[in-house]
Amino acid sequence: MNGTPAIITRSLTRRFGELTAVDNLAIEVGQGEIFGFLGHNGAGKTTTIRLLNGVLEPSGGSIQVLGLDPMHQGPQLRRRTGVLTENPSLDERMTARENLTFYANLYDVPVDRVKPRIEELLETFELQERADEKVGGYSKGMKQRLALVRSLIHEPELIFLDEPTSGLDPIASKGVRDLIRHMSQEEGRTIFLCTHNLVEAQRLCTRVAVLEHGKLLAIGTPGELGERFGHRQRLEVEIDPATRALALEKLNQMEGIYEIAEENGVVSFGGGAHARVPEIVASLVAAGVRIHRVTPQEPSLEDVYFALHGEQTEMEAVR
Repeated sequence: MNGTPAIITRSLTRRFGELTAVDNLAIEVGQGEIFGFLGHNGAGKTTTIRLLNGVLEPSGGSIQVLGLDPMHQGPQLRRRTGVLTENPSLDERMTARENLTFYANLYDVPVDRVKPRIEELLETFELQERADEKVGGYSKGMKQRLALVRSLIHEPELIFLDEPTSGLDPIASKGVRDLIRHMSQEEGRTIFLCTHNLVEAQRLCTRVAVLEHGKLLAIGTPGELGERFGHRQRLEVEIDPATRALALEKLNQMEGIYEIAEENGVVSFGGGAHARVPEIVASLVAAGVRIHRVTPQEPSLEDVYFALHGEQTEMEAVR
């Protein structure tokens, strides 16, 4: 991370009666970073966004966002942030252009900038042809796109996106992902991305944080987390047909190897972590197995996510 982080939290806690929604959260988000915030429903993601924008008061800990204290400088901060909620609320009695004009005025967008900014965003999100129709007649995907446009109307420095591609078709989803990358890489905007789409998070995010019941389970780049928690990493080995049976026999004898499968001449199995590849290949070759190709299947963010949540479930069962 370069410069002062866009977001800093220390021991951030929020309680609702006996429920602790956010529990001693400590994160830093760099300027211009695409930061993924992952967790089940109820993990504390939405509560965290509200705390970071000064909409909720913390029960404990400290927050600094864009150098400001959200609780004491909330209005000033919210003029510099944009928020897309998972269930966008739009005035369906108004047209898209009227909605955007209203919010542009609310955010004090300069008068001479309002119209060109609206037209630019309507074109980017392919809404210009129906911009003068009432939003009540829009599809779910169109409403989602319009809500995203609304969160960008004042060109915020920091953007909170909650499931930004929900309800979008594949082409529109790709357009949103491309825009997120552009805002981060070309415009230097910071993106705080809450999503259940782990493939999307792996494609987009510089780093991710994984939450469970308000607690931070892990934080790091997808690659770092894969090395630390990707217990289900698999290895694919293309083996000469004449020695395939021997290979399967040998693999079944190896400690830590599991879920062995064979398809179209390729044997795949779990337990083939990167550090073990030379050992596994050497053992197979020494046994007389002829190997044509070895392909490690790097652990995905999905593997990491389920490994982390599986560990938590086991720990809770022990308690």
